[in-house]
Amino acid sequence: MKKIALIEDDADLFALLKYNLEKEGFALVGAQTGKGALELFRRERPHLILLDIMLPDSDGLDICKGIRATPELANTPVIFLTARASETERIVGLELGANDYIVKPFFVRELIARIKVHFRGPRTPSRSLAAGPLELDRNSCRVKLNGELIALTATEFRLLEHLMNRPGVVFSREQLLDAVWGQDRAVTDRTVDVYILRLRQKIERDAAGPFIRSVRGFGYSFNENLETAAASQ
Repeated sequence: MKKIALIEDDADLFALLKYNLEKEGFALVGAQTGKGALELFRRERPHLILLDIMLPDSDGLDICKGIRATPELANTPVIFLTARASETERIVGLELGANDYIVKPFFVRELIARIKVHFRGPRTPSRSLAAGPLELDRNSCRVKLNGELIALTATEFRLLEHLMNRPGVVFSREQLLDAVWGQDRAVTDRTVDVYILRLRQKIERDAAGPFIRSVRGFGYSFNENLETAAASQ
């Protein structure tokens, strides 16, 4: 059983996360203040840490720095949960060693999906992905719908591959820009919306799908309710 440590000062949110994480089969330890957090982590050795930034008695950023400076904790994944939503604050959090950054309010289901991503072991990338009638072949960079070849640009292919490889995980526009266009880019968040629209027009025609799901205020995800499979042969 994976153990998760939660440091969150909002009592209602703490209780909500505790209920849902334990329902998912995780063991949860934690506190509603930052005081003694490092000692708690050393004692409990969690597999992952959920950390609020704005705590009444501590700064979550400082706690994260302490985690990365502690040898027995240094490799533990840390996910920030915070109301600080600016790009600068996200960058600072990630540069200090956080593995992920989730802005409040958020969907508990999205958080659980992101946690599960961190617990997936390394695997050899499969040659192809399939979801219902949609097939994506990494080797040939081709996409087929009901066996018919769909003409995608290189960027459309990378965007679809990134979403399709992680069904159910909600990616922000910023995350998709980093993953598909790279950090040295000269495009805006609006670019993601344009490419998602183009993808939908190509792969969701003839009543196929819906494959790509919009999450209002957050971003996009690949529909996890479709029958999704990966083939390595």
